[in-house]
Amino acid sequence: MKLFDCPCCGATVHFTNSLCTACGAEIGYAPGADAMVAPGPDGTVTANGQTWRKCTHYAQLMGCNWMVSDGQPFCLSCRLSRTIPDLSVPHNLTLWKRLEEEKRRVVYTALRLGLPVAPQGEAPGGLAFDFLADSPAYFTETGRVLTGHSAGLITINIAEADPVAREEMRAQMAEPYRTILGHMRHETGHYYWDRLVRDTGWLDPFRELFGDERADYGQSLQSHYARGAPADWPQHHVSAYAASHPWEDWAESWSHYLHMVDTLETAWAFGLRLEPRLAGHDALAAGPGFDPCGPVDFDALVAQWLPVTVALNALNASMGHEPAYPFTLGPAVQDKLRFVHDVIHGHS
Repeated sequence: MKLFDCPCCGATVHFTNSLCTACGAEIGYAPGADAMVAPGPDGTVTANGQTWRKCTHYAQLMGCNWMVSDGQPFCLSCRLSRTIPDLSVPHNLTLWKRLEEEKRRVVYTALRLGLPVAPQGEAPGGLAFDFLADSPAYFTETGRVLTGHSAGLITINIAEADPVAREEMRAQMAEPYRTILGHMRHETGHYYWDRLVRDTGWLDPFRELFGDERADYGQSLQSHYARGAPADWPQHHVSAYAASHPWEDWAESWSHYLHMVDTLETAWAFGLRLEPRLAGHDALAAGPGFDPCGPVDFDALVAQWLPVTVALNALNASMGHEPAYPFTLGPAVQDKLRFVHDVIHGHS
């Protein structure tokens, strides 16, 4: 995630800001310009050759800070939400705000990578989100509202936005990592597989690397939940769940790649540089100086990424927290991440 400048005073502002904390100016993110802009008294501003105005959800209800330039009432991210939670139910507004904030991050990264992002009904093969709740409230992996993807529609159980419920589920499923952002990135992986791999020249190379996706999906998941992942899964997959089926292997790898580029962009924006004080640890040295969302060489990306993960885990341990990065990227896993990288930049 980039850092931005306040268009009024030049102070540093962040992706989620709707006000500049230095000068108090009202600001908003203009996705087409990839910049923060400040609407004037009439609520509009010109940037990147376009006239922008505030999303209807701007700073209201769910706190959107995005701008609109195409005459629509809602911004691009908000228009992706086909179904929102019942806001008459206590606490649903809080959960919805968390979901929308993480979705904006997903959309931001997709746009930075040059991926197609369009709401269903506005373009062929568009994307939509349903944020649903079990009734009565019931959160399990096999509940009535299943987080998943089907034909461009991503469904998220809003209980994923409840940190207590999500942590209970993470422990129950013995997962080292479970976040709203991770779920959304994973499900967009399924969406972009349909858009970028299926029926393209990437399909045969995909099958060679990930396996044949024509294997019975329901049976594969049933077997995974009944027996667990193979003992050697870390040698071949980024997560245990990735071992369940080639589609899930792709979606987990896709999600992980987005974790990498977004975190590296944040480190790059803050000028993070790692220079370990101990002799003989040159492999940990890494610096900024490149755009991780650009067409950078994959090996250069990994060379930047691995030192950052070591530092992240060391910092978390110093605060008494679990590892921020509980993953191991062996050669086979890196090959899959490289494939994701090539598909994304081949499209771009």
